Amino acid sequence: MDTEGARTDRLGLLLEQFDKAREMAQVRLTGLGDEEYLWEPVPGCWSLRRRSEAATPRAFGPGEWVLDLGAADIPASEYAEVARQAAGGMTVAKIADDWSVGVERVEQILAHTGEPEPDTAPITTIAWRLGHLHHQFAGGWEWAFGERLQDPKLMIDFSPSAALTLERFWPVIDRWRASVGAVTEEQLDTVGFSQYPYGSDPDDPFIGVLSGANLEFIHHMAEIALLRDLWRARFTAGG
Repeated sequence: MDTEGARTDRLGLLLEQFDKAREMAQVRLTGLGDEEYLWEPVPGCWSLRRRSEAATPRAFGPGEWVLDLGAADIPASEYAEVARQAAGGMTVAKIADDWSVGVERVEQILAHTGEPEPDTAPITTIAWRLGHLHHQFAGGWEWAFGERLQDPKLMIDFSPSAALTLERFWPVIDRWRASVGAVTEEQLDTVGFSQYPYGSDPDDPFIGVLSGANLEFIHHMAEIALLRDLWRARFTAGG
């Protein structure tokens, strides 16, 4: 592996990680068609649907097509994050507000000492995962580098066309990357540099926000890659 010229500073490491993940993701998304984009591998998936056909209580989007979102709760996979937020000094009320749940739900999780609850997060389609990333990175840019006015859930006009979605998606990702590339060391350590309204960004140093954004991009793109593999193998399972 050629490491000549590789950056070892904090921002450089995050940028190189993001750049590699973006390169791999674009290759893996080549040839995505509409049927595969909207494919639901099991009943009850979260996906992209016409507003009149929304299957979840908090589905959102500004246009005809909306992204599924269920009743507010904190999934078991995020219990450690809730504990981290509380240990870092966030009040129970603030945590509850960030997750759109009641204070009693947060207290229940913080007091939880038994076996971890099973993760009941829904299976989601490629369309859902791309839409999720799309509005998060658009909103992330708006609330860190933009005017900090637009609701992230209303910024993206979701489309059932895979080609159109990707045509709109990559410029949003590249705008985020370009702005992050110009962040200073002081800004990396600034708590509240991002005021993204859904989550703990206003209470975190920006370097933590950037690390979280990388993880979000990587894990959702890995899940999309797996869904593409399952799509390709769907008629050959069992021999």
